[in-house]
Amino acid sequence: MTRTAIIAALPGELKPIVRGWKRETRDGVFVWSYRDENLWVAACAGAGQAAATRAFAAVEQDSPVDLVFSVGWAGALRPDLAAGSAHNVAGVIDTRTGERFRCDAGAGDLWLATSPVVAGEAEKHRLAQAYGAALVDMEAAAVARQAHMRGIPFYAIKGVSDVFDAKLPDFNPFLDANGRFRTARFTLYALLRPWYWPALIKMGENSKNASQGIAESLADFLR
Repeated sequence: MTRTAIIAALPGELKPIVRGWKRETRDGVFVWSYRDENLWVAACAGAGQAAATRAFAAVEQDSPVDLVFSVGWAGALRPDLAAGSAHNVAGVIDTRTGERFRCDAGAGDLWLATSPVVAGEAEKHRLAQAYGAALVDMEAAAVARQAHMRGIPFYAIKGVSDVFDAKLPDFNPFLDANGRFRTARFTLYALLRPWYWPALIKMGENSKNASQGIAESLADFLR
């Protein structure tokens, strides 16, 4: 029996994948599981590498995993990547350390940069120039590192929640120390700034489409 782990940051990223799965909470980490001829375990603990590491630890509480996917929303670092599209990536770059982790065979040709912050428009331009990456997230490098340490296959499938030139507010002040998003505080902030409303509505639509695209890409990839 193969035990496959799927690690994300937020429940919304996993929603189309884990529909109908058993859900529980382990030390503040949301965990879903499903068994057919194999065992599937998905988890999310918040944004950032520390949260992704906690999520990985939670899925290993019962037994080791045989392969792992990092999935979720990402920002586009190229103007040709469409909002809501999903992509298998070739590898992940940790922008804190410069480490590069290549995904196993069958991945795409786009590289993903993992940043310690939510990348706004200016930071996207910097990352694109510095690393030649196509996408940016906050978690995948930690998942890749854990897989590398264990000698198990690693893959990443990311969906575009915000395009290269998206004009969005700075989300970083609304992440707590554990990588959890302070939704109530952000909602109040956004309500007082209507010029952000169209972009935020569009981002919500993009994120929903990206989650569905990730689920479909994951199913296609596994087939």
